[in-house]
Amino acid sequence: MGRAAVRRLLAVPVLAGLAGLLGGCGIRATEVPTDFGPAPSRVRCSLTEPDVTSQAARAGVPVQVFLLCGSSLVAVDRSVRVPDGTPDSERRVLVAQGLLDQLAESPSAAEKEAGYTTDVRGGMSVSGPRPRDPDDALRLSTSPGDLTSFALAQVVCTFSDSAAAEGDGSVVLGGPGSDPLRRYECTDEVRARPGSTEPPSSAVTDGG
Repeated sequence: MGRAAVRRLLAVPVLAGLAGLLGGCGIRATEVPTDFGPAPSRVRCSLTEPDVTSQAARAGVPVQVFLLCGSSLVAVDRSVRVPDGTPDSERRVLVAQGLLDQLAESPSAAEKEAGYTTDVRGGMSVSGPRPRDPDDALRLSTSPGDLTSFALAQVVCTFSDSAAAEGDGSVVLGGPGSDPLRRYECTDEVRARPGSTEPPSSAVTDGG
């Protein structure tokens, strides 16, 4: 028997023994990385299919509201009803109330499955400016300071991106009665971390 044949025969038990040692140690004899189980599930924050139920219920002015998904705010499509011929001053309040109602509404089944939630509670109303308020002021039945940081971020970002605002990306909000007004802004930081970053705001003086 030639030397090459002898070497091949000797190699067989060596390889077999090595495979046994690897198997005994729980190490797979493969170059494929070990599978330690599925990766942690991640919130999709997007609808994989059109939300037919939500679409069927839409009728009116198309708008967007900001819902919570994971730890950030994400815009979703909605609509609010505004009668034709409504004056601009009344239109702003109607749109704002419609947006509040949409924020307080429970997300659809498809949206819940995608991870959407809301921190805005139902029953909140909005009215226009009082006699000494600036024209673009909106007053909530609940003081903005009494809202959770998530709910305030949802309201501010939704209002500032709609016909409820004056187009400069900010919104003037106050509570009932003589609560002081503040001008709020929705920033990238607020949208990314609504739970820890409150909307920047500044005091508003009477009439402006």
